[in-house]
Amino acid sequence: MSSGALPSGVAVLRASGPGARDLLVNLAGGVPEARRASLRTIRDSDGQTVDRGLVLFFPGPNSVTGEDLAEFHLHGSRATVSAFITAACAVPGVRLAEAGEFTRRAFVNGRIDLTEAEGLADLLAAETDGQRRRALTQTGGRLRALYEGWGSQLLEARALLEADFDFADEGEVSDEVAEGVAQAVETLASEIEAHLAGAGRGELMREGFRVALAGSPNAGKSSLLNALAGREAAIVTDIPGTTRDLVEVTLDLGGVLVRLTDTAGLRDTSDAVEAIGVARARDAMARADLVLLLVPPGEPLAEAQIHVKQIEPDRLAILRSKADLDGEELSGLAISVRTGSGLGQLERLIAARAQEAAGDPDLLVPTRARHRAALEAALAILREAPPASLPPEILAENLRRAAGALEALTGRQGVEDLLDVIFSQFCIGK
Repeated sequence: MSSGALPSGVAVLRASGPGARDLLVNLAGGVPEARRASLRTIRDSDGQTVDRGLVLFFPGPNSVTGEDLAEFHLHGSRATVSAFITAACAVPGVRLAEAGEFTRRAFVNGRIDLTEAEGLADLLAAETDGQRRRALTQTGGRLRALYEGWGSQLLEARALLEADFDFADEGEVSDEVAEGVAQAVETLASEIEAHLAGAGRGELMREGFRVALAGSPNAGKSSLLNALAGREAAIVTDIPGTTRDLVEVTLDLGGVLVRLTDTAGLRDTSDAVEAIGVARARDAMARADLVLLLVPPGEPLAEAQIHVKQIEPDRLAILRSKADLDGEELSGLAISVRTGSGLGQLERLIAARAQEAAGDPDLLVPTRARHRAALEAALAILREAPPASLPPEILAENLRRAAGALEALTGRQGVEDLLDVIFSQFCIGK
């Protein structure tokens, strides 16, 4: 089923493959005109009515999967869908789809490339507007066009070299051709390097901007987490050391997914369980894009900063917590969960940091670790030695190897071991 959780107003069920026509004949009484919705009565093998709804047929190869594809638009009750699936699976050759199988078939049949498939997975999982926009840059084929364009440049450069091998006297490549190829390779390497510079931003937009709440026990971390989340996500008590494990909530701030983590209070402790919590807190701080250090009234700032001395200044922001209890003039950002003072300013601070780190969601950047790895491999090959210094035969081979690394990005080669992992991220029916 491709239309989501039941019950619903309408349930859309799809079947793809050579048996799609037979399924339509058996359940809907015939194959409707291509790409035209037809109102049909759906019956099982005993002639019993399952439902009455719209039926469509999309002949391959001009369908989303590249195969014959049938769609049934039925009433979205659990009973109706269950009866339809039972009737459909009784038709010879029909079985339930595996997770991501429709998208995988579209990839195998050349309807989309691997970056577009990954973009579709990201689009389905998008929680923020920024994630949606970045995913659309992939589903629209813009990354594929970029990577295939680079591959074409490498192919043209190889063709020039190899043509000169065949036609030049004594197999020597002319200086003019060698110089032009070397310049083209250097330009391409610079473009790949500039593209790679945005890899961190692409991965951050997908995975989220990580913010760790740090500070001494009872500094107000759990209360702040609950206030920002708008719900009771963490337990709050007056007992120091209540939080002993990481508690994470996700927020949409300015179109960027923010992963906010409450951590155990930072202090020396003889309690073995609390000590594990403190260790996990320090690990969360080390991995965070931003650490918010909460300093409550009565705690000297210098003492609080001891806990974060290993954190780079650009990853650290200091908050004066429980400001409603402090009669002193406070420096820096002061917040009060009880009165709400400073919370709006804090949200704007986090949103600004997250947006700066994620960058423009419409820019073309690598979005996955495998993209980064393939691009780094191609760049390393092109930068093994100055192209102008290499014998033409070695340069041609390097161009072939670099093109292979780029082809792995779009799935043209070398990704068989990744396919099960990638398409397992999809739901059944997509």
